[in-house]
Amino acid sequence: MNGLPPFADAALGYIEQGWDIAKNWLLSPAAWSQFIILVIAYLAAVYVSRKLKPTLTRILTPATATPTVLGQARLFILLFLPLLLPLLAYGLTALGETITRSIFGSGAVIAFGKRVFLFLAIRSFAKDMLRDPLLKILGKFVLIPIGALYALGALDIVTSRLQSIVIPLGNLSFNLLWLIQFMVVGGVIFWLGRWSNEQSSGFIKKQDEMPTATRQLASKAAEIAIFGVAFLVVMNIMGISLTSLAVLGGAIGVGLGFGLQKIASNFISGVILLLEGQATVGDYVELDGGEAGTIVKQTARAMILETYDVRWIVVPNEDFITTRVVNYSDQGSANRYEAEFSVSDDTDINRVPEIIEAAVSKHPEVLSKPFPPDCELRGFGESGIDFAVEFWVNGIDDGKNKNTSDVLFLIWNALRDNGITIPYPHRVVEFKNSPEQT
Repeated sequence: MNGLPPFADAALGYIEQGWDIAKNWLLSPAAWSQFIILVIAYLAAVYVSRKLKPTLTRILTPATATPTVLGQARLFILLFLPLLLPLLAYGLTALGETITRSIFGSGAVIAFGKRVFLFLAIRSFAKDMLRDPLLKILGKFVLIPIGALYALGALDIVTSRLQSIVIPLGNLSFNLLWLIQFMVVGGVIFWLGRWSNEQSSGFIKKQDEMPTATRQLASKAAEIAIFGVAFLVVMNIMGISLTSLAVLGGAIGVGLGFGLQKIASNFISGVILLLEGQATVGDYVELDGGEAGTIVKQTARAMILETYDVRWIVVPNEDFITTRVVNYSDQGSANRYEAEFSVSDDTDINRVPEIIEAAVSKHPEVLSKPFPPDCELRGFGESGIDFAVEFWVNGIDDGKNKNTSDVLFLIWNALRDNGITIPYPHRVVEFKNSPEQT
């Protein structure tokens, strides 16, 4: 075996050690007794879990479809039922290990079995309980390998090896174990921050008594506070002094002064928009550049407009501050529109306003305030007499709210029911020099 690489020699050494341990276990009466205790503990755990699962499921399942806070807590506990079998086996095995060590003075076999049952619990937790994509990745590539190394008794060896691998980074250096710990702790902390942000944002949006702009501002402030605290917690846990980030902060400041001016400007503009409430989610706006749509999302950098053909337009927040913006307030303010029509010359025009105003008032979206429908005489046209009816509705007369089209239908039906005709163009063609008859 001479001439093999160092890692091959180390692997062969571990294999020889494992083989020696296996032979000792197979030939030792104490080891066989521990195997028997492991089997008994597992069978007992299977029996108890089968008896307990239906009862626990019935007790923890809420009676209503919309559970209360206590019901949600019971549902959360119910998620841990897949761990019942391996944890019961782990506990019973630990009890058996105590008995074995008191009788034989050793318990290596049963201790190994106990670690295997704990690994099965960890594997079940990572595969069956974690739903978030980030946590599933951490469970698959970090938690399960750590559990496997612990079950094999190699966790201390691997951690020592990782700790000995130092990665230099300029004047700083850190070992590989610290880097893995930083990634895991940072991922978990920021997942908790994201979850907390979703919960707080959902709670704030339910406060209907607060103005929309105030809710948006409170939500953004909560988001900044939560992730700021998460960052400080990660730095503190990993032992990183905040004073060491002064150089990085200075570099960021220089970057803001040069390359990140627009980002900083848009962020500040977003804060101003939230404070003033001139344009919020749900408003229909039109900018000088021709962009128009309903604001469906407001981020730290831009407004997201949705057009009536379901396209999204990303408009920087700065544009809402530096350019002219027409806000139609699609979320509730009234807007005035008009529908034009004509009647024939032989119509008694004094009857038309009353007929049309009564017909248009029947539309469910037409408002009586600030003004009811108003039919006005606009002029005497070439083919007939021109009228227009003005009406007020909430929101925009476009997209799903085709109010003008509905009003024109009402006008047509009202004129037809009252015997009033809509004129069509008349043209008289006069031939000054007619061709001679042949």
